[in-house]
Amino acid sequence: MSLLLVAAILWVFAASATAFLPMRWQLVPGLALIAGAFVLIGLLFAEYGPVPGVVAIAVFVSFFRRPLGHLIRKFTGKTRA
Repeated sequence: MSLLLVAAILWVFAASATAFLPMRWQLVPGLALIAGAFVLIGLLFAEYGPVPGVVAIAVFVSFFRRPLGHLIRKFTGKTRA
């Protein structure tokens, strides 16, 4: 198994562990995981092609759907209905 796949698997475990933390402790590890996800997804696209890359994007969006939704609403100026 390549080092990239091991890093991606460790990212999933770290994101799952971060989800168990209280909300006030999730900010710093969550931001680090988001930053690391962009690098990992880009490397997965480059190394293994579009199918694993799209799967990695789906996993990322699944893990961070609420923070990403909050950021989209904040940047577009829309409020929750």
